[in-house]
Amino acid sequence: MSERESDWYKAMMFSHPGHIPVSVGLLPAAWMKHREALEEIVLRHPIIFGEREKGSVDFDAVSGTYAAGDHVDEWGCVWRNIAPGCEAFVTGHPLPRREMVSNFQAPAPGAGLPHGFMFLRLTYLRGYEEMMIDFAEEPPELQRLIDVVLDYNVGELNRQLSDGPPSLMHFGDDLGMQIALPISPEKWRKYLKPCYAKLYGMCHQAGVDVYMHSDGHTIPIIADLIECGVNVINPQIRANGLEALVRECKGKACVDLDLDRQMFPFCTPTDIDAHIREAVEKLGSSEGGLWLSAEVGPDVPLENVEAICQGLERWRGYWRG
Repeated sequence: MSERESDWYKAMMFSHPGHIPVSVGLLPAAWMKHREALEEIVLRHPIIFGEREKGSVDFDAVSGTYAAGDHVDEWGCVWRNIAPGCEAFVTGHPLPRREMVSNFQAPAPGAGLPHGFMFLRLTYLRGYEEMMIDFAEEPPELQRLIDVVLDYNVGELNRQLSDGPPSLMHFGDDLGMQIALPISPEKWRKYLKPCYAKLYGMCHQAGVDVYMHSDGHTIPIIADLIECGVNVINPQIRANGLEALVRECKGKACVDLDLDRQMFPFCTPTDIDAHIREAVEKLGSSEGGLWLSAEVGPDVPLENVEAICQGLERWRGYWRG
């Protein structure tokens, strides 16, 4: 099957997919905890995970910032991991004082566009509290640092687009907190929206569609992201609310809905099935515009992992003609 014939593409283009595309991500920490029992679930659900061979998974494999200890990235940010198999967090910031920004240079080309390519990178460089003060006080150093990060991203994206680009470019930058944006929508539009518009515009000029992941509450700026050129948006349902996502997204951009990972550790399998069905009924349509994804951490009981897989397989055909 060609890409344009796939359900993923048809759902993105609102061109009547046969099924809602579904996926489940398993954190390394979940493999480390559940091991063969988790592998058995994966083997039972080839629709979601593809065909696998028993014994093909290294349950203890971790790499990069998922490994224990401190890691220094190309920007000089120090990532500390105290929970192997889960993501690290930045504890060392190369620009703790504002006056250091004037002499700061981006790393050499070639580090790519990792998760946290724009907004989060600013907080990694300055530290979260210092970055929030910068957005509040708006010193000249704020725009200079934004320009440094954006210029680097433009260069990296140019290289990717000129070197056999994918048909769908993935971006990830956590723009929200649990119930709000960390900065006002007005300041986001003033300082950050132009950055996303430039990068996404480059993709579209090259004939490449845009996928954007963001954790947190982003309802106030989803329309802006769509205006910037997002084709597939990947929001969290708990932080935004299903009704709000229907209002802001349905029929306007394809939604790769991040199902409620905050309920998965605590709810029943029946709750999960009802949760998936409600999302499909309210946000889906026969035309498409919906993907469904779930992330499984080590705190999710195995019976709920099974329920997630069964629910996705059951309801992915809800809109089938």
